[in-house]
Amino acid sequence: FHMKIKRALISVYDKTNIIELASFLMQQQIEILSTGNTYKVLSGAGIKTQEVSDYTQFPEILDGRVKTLHPKIHGGILCDRKRHEKEMQNLEIKPIDLLITNLYPFWKTVNSNSSEKQIIEQIDIGGVALIRATAKNFHFTSVI
Repeated sequence: FHMKIKRALISVYDKTNIIELASFLMQQQIEILSTGNTYKVLSGAGIKTQEVSDYTQFPEILDGRVKTLHPKIHGGILCDRKRHEKEMQNLEIKPIDLLITNLYPFWKTVNSNSSEKQIIEQIDIGGVALIRATAKNFHFTSVI
C-alpha cells in the first residue's frame, strides 16, 4: 500500500547523516518535529523544524528523561487516520506519519567503566515507546 508522508518526528541520539535526511524531508515539504538536541542540530543547519516541546506546549522535564512521552506525540503516532479524525481535531493532535529515531547506546555504556548512575541514564524509555507505537500502527506510520 502507499502512504503519503506529511509529518515526521526526528529524535536521535546518533546524529550521523541526520542533516542530509532532514534536508531531503524538507525538500519534500514534510513537516518536521524534533526533540531538544536534535532540534538544535537541525535548526542550526537551516532545517525548518518545530521543537516537540513547542508543539506539545509542555517542556522536556526531569533532566531530559521525559521528552516525547505525551498524548500529542503518541496520539499522533497511534491514531487511525479515519476513525480518530474528529477526536484528533478536537484535541489538536496532528498525525505523525514517519518516525526517525535511534536509541541511547546502552550496551556501549554498560561495557565501559561507567557508574551505575551513568548506565541508568542510558536506558531509553521514550525511544522504545515511540518505536513500539509506530510498529503497532504500521498501517499509518513507519519508522527509520
